[in-house]
Amino acid sequence: MASHSDSSSSAGSQRRGVRNPAARATATDKYSVLLPTYNERENLPLIVWLLVKSFEESGNNYEIIVIDDGSPDGTQEVAQQLEKIYGPDKILLRPRAKKLGLGTAYIHGMQHATGNFIIIMDADLSHHPKFIPEFIRKQKEGNFDIVSGTRYKGNGGVYGWDLKRKIIRLYRKEVLQKLMEKCVSKGYVFQMEMIVRARQLNFTIGEVPISFVDRVYGESKLGGNEIVSFLKGLLTLFATT
Repeated sequence: MASHSDSSSSAGSQRRGVRNPAARATATDKYSVLLPTYNERENLPLIVWLLVKSFEESGNNYEIIVIDDGSPDGTQEVAQQLEKIYGPDKILLRPRAKKLGLGTAYIHGMQHATGNFIIIMDADLSHHPKFIPEFIRKQKEGNFDIVSGTRYKGNGGVYGWDLKRKIIRLYRKEVLQKLMEKCVSKGYVFQMEMIVRARQLNFTIGEVPISFVDRVYGESKLGGNEIVSFLKGLLTLFATT
């Protein structure tokens, strides 16, 4: 069953002034994928290849923005090679000097995004890009402001996945901008806060069942200190919502 806001009235969308509910995604739509990375040298070529394949086969216009936080393993050099292979209009490396938090990585990526829809996901293949066309179809069907992947619906599943794993989500760009203005979290709790704020603001949310697979290469990004920060962030979120 989709989110409670699947059934939100069209009048709600009109009141927010986000977009005419009668409108549908058109050939002019462009999807900007934000990929925050840290030590993803092995995973990045594969996730980019799968993303390009998915978008090319579905005929959707796209760009992939790699936000690397100063990876010492050569991730940025790999991203530069991918820019040359696929073209700087499709692969955009927009690095930062060091790890500054997941939330700020998305904000940084948004500053360079030219699409009217934003897709946020992991670079470690915990979400397979093959699901992206389903997100786009779902958004068109319901004219949703947000489409979120869920492992609790339909044929969704989980393989080697735990609560530390992040999610995949599609946003209207203007909706994501409004949510970022409201969010106070900077780390991994950022994505949870985004959906809480979205419901507070009555944005419409569709859901797509997907399977999550634990990372293919490398270690989890969440160390002990980051897990503590995540839990603190949850407490702050509960106290402010």
